[in-house]
Amino acid sequence: MSAVCVEVAVRDDPRLLDALASLAAQERRPERVLVVASTDSPEALLAEAQRKFPDLTVEVRRFPGGVVNARAASLAGLVEPLTVFLDSDERAPPGWLRELLAPIEGGNADFTGGPTRPLRPPQGSLERYSVLLEASIYAELVPRRVSYLPLQNTAWRTEALQRIGFDPRIPFAEDHDLETRAAREGLVGAFVPDAWVFHDGSSETSFPRWVRKRYRYLFAMAMSLMKNGELADRLSERRPPVPHPLRYLEAALKPVALLHAWVRWRRVASAAERKAFRTLPPAGR
Repeated sequence: MSAVCVEVAVRDDPRLLDALASLAAQERRPERVLVVASTDSPEALLAEAQRKFPDLTVEVRRFPGGVVNARAASLAGLVEPLTVFLDSDERAPPGWLRELLAPIEGGNADFTGGPTRPLRPPQGSLERYSVLLEASIYAELVPRRVSYLPLQNTAWRTEALQRIGFDPRIPFAEDHDLETRAAREGLVGAFVPDAWVFHDGSSETSFPRWVRKRYRYLFAMAMSLMKNGELADRLSERRPPVPHPLRYLEAALKPVALLHAWVRWRRVASAAERKAFRTLPPAGR
């Protein structure tokens, strides 16, 4: 078996300790856990993360900027042949890592991903919508196109991940951009339904914050689709609507986010430069 590093990105989330506890209980123990923290992450939380789990090799590194910037900056320090991403608001059952890595170690995939399950019954309308939306992504989109895998439950051959790299110009949809470029390079991705993790959606309590978060994602996703020449395909896709009233609000946000992304795209460069932008290596490569 190849050595594996599990990277957990965090800003200010005490649930990090629950995520690490689930890694300490894995049947397949990671050789290293890399906690990638923003510079404003609480020192006490990071110190406890290193102290509380003696059976895990936990390394903490701070990087400027948000989670996307931290993940991009962390790539240079990855030395294990396999890299896995888990979020601080997720908890993995004991067999998770073994299931997630099996297709890669068996020579059948270059990257893999699994779904999420709610940690507890959703409370409140925002959390219920988020649970239904995640279920729709994994049931309707990911099986048809692996580039829709959310990054926070994926495994990669480290060499391929470092070679392709994150593009910080596409924040909040960097996973779609990464996986689209990986597939374009001929890398094989696999969806592993049995490699699921619990997702704690209890932070979805503020309606204005939720609207900003969803708009930010819709805008970034439109930018990624434009960059990778997939916008027309996405607009023609048909999927069952999420059975929740908030879908109407999200439907209203989409054309605004698309127009915003188009204006931003037109400002990026001329037509010739936009073509070069699609193939330009990410910053920091």
